[in-house]
Amino acid sequence: MRTIVFILYKEFLQIFRNKTMLPIIFIVPVVQLIILAHAATMEMKHIKLYVVDKDLSSTSKKLISKFEGSPFFVMKKSGFSDREAESAMLQNKTDAILHIPVNFEKKLYSENTSEVQFLIDAINGLKAGLTNAYTSAVISGFNRDILTERGSKKSFNINMKRIQIHHSYWYNPQLNFKFYIVPGILVILVSMIGLFLTALNIVREKEAGTIEQINVTPVRKYQLLTGKLIPFWIIALFDLAFGLALGKILFNIPVEGNLLLLFSFAGIYLIVFLGIGLFISTMANTQQQVMFIVFFFMITFILMSGIFTPEESMPYWAQKVNIINHLSYFMRVIRMILLKGSGFKEVFNEFISITILGIVILSLAIWRYRKIA
Repeated sequence: MRTIVFILYKEFLQIFRNKTMLPIIFIVPVVQLIILAHAATMEMKHIKLYVVDKDLSSTSKKLISKFEGSPFFVMKKSGFSDREAESAMLQNKTDAILHIPVNFEKKLYSENTSEVQFLIDAINGLKAGLTNAYTSAVISGFNRDILTERGSKKSFNINMKRIQIHHSYWYNPQLNFKFYIVPGILVILVSMIGLFLTALNIVREKEAGTIEQINVTPVRKYQLLTGKLIPFWIIALFDLAFGLALGKILFNIPVEGNLLLLFSFAGIYLIVFLGIGLFISTMANTQQQVMFIVFFFMITFILMSGIFTPEESMPYWAQKVNIINHLSYFMRVIRMILLKGSGFKEVFNEFISITILGIVILSLAIWRYRKIA
C-alpha cells in the first residue's frame, strides 16, 4: 500500500507539472461544454423561407403572416419568379420555398379548396422532415382560422363541441433540448479525458525511456498499474462533478435522481475506459499512434452511443453490435438518473453489463502489459 501511495504522489506531481496536460483537464472540458451545449442541437429554428406570392390577396397575406409569426421560420425574401426562388435554394440562401398560385383566394372561397406548393431542401433529411412538420402545423392553423372566420356554416354544425387536446410531456415538459444534450456531452468529455490521458501518460514514459527503468524495479505490476490509473480515475470523476455543477448553473439541468448512484456507475464505467487506455498503450509506441487508435474507436463509439439519435432507430444488427459500446450504457444511465430520477432497480441491467465489460477489458489490458521485475 505504501508503494502505491508513493506512485500516486509521483503521478499527481507529474500531472500538475505538465503545462500541456492541465488545460486539457480543466479548461478544455469547460469550453467544449459551453460551446457544444449551444451548437450541438437538434432544434430547428430560423428556417430560411422564400415566398413567391402570385395571388397578392388578403388571404395569401394572412397565410404569409402565419409563417412570419412562427418561431421556426425567417422570411428571407419574397418575389414573383419561380426561377429566382429555385436559384436561391441552389445557392443555399433559402431552405424552403412557399409558392402561392394565382386565384388562390378565389378558389378557396368559391370552390372551398385551393392549393399551395411548398418546396423543401432535403439534402439534410432530418431537417427536411422537421421543416415539413412545422409547415403542416402552420397551414393547419391557417385552415382552422379560415373555417372559424367563415363560421363553418355549410360544412359543420355550429353547436358541435370541439375536441380539446392538452399535451403533457414527462421528464422534460419544456422540451428543452439542452436538458437532453448536455448530459450526453458530459459523458463524451469524461470518456475522452480518461481514455486519452491514460494512454498518453504511459506511452509518454515509453518515449522518454523511463518506463523501462520502472519495469526493472521491485514494484509489482498491480502496484504500478494502480498508481498509474487511479489519478486519471479521480480526475475524470472531478470533471464529471464540475461539469454537472456547470450544467446546473448555466443551463439549469434537472437533477431528479441520486447523484451517489450516478457517480457509482461512473466509477465503474471509467474503469472500462482506463482499461482501454491501458490496452492501447500496450500496442502503441508513440503518442501519434495513440491518437490515431483512439480517434478510430471514439468516433465509432460516439456515433453509435445515442447522443443525437435513439438506438432504437439503428438497424437490428447495429443494435446487437452496440452491446459492447460502453458509451451507450453511460449515455442512457446519466439521462435516466438526471431527467427521470431512475433508481438502482431501473439501471440494474446497465450496472451488470458495464461491470462485465470492465472486468473483461481491464483483465485483457493487464494481461497485455509486460513488466520485467
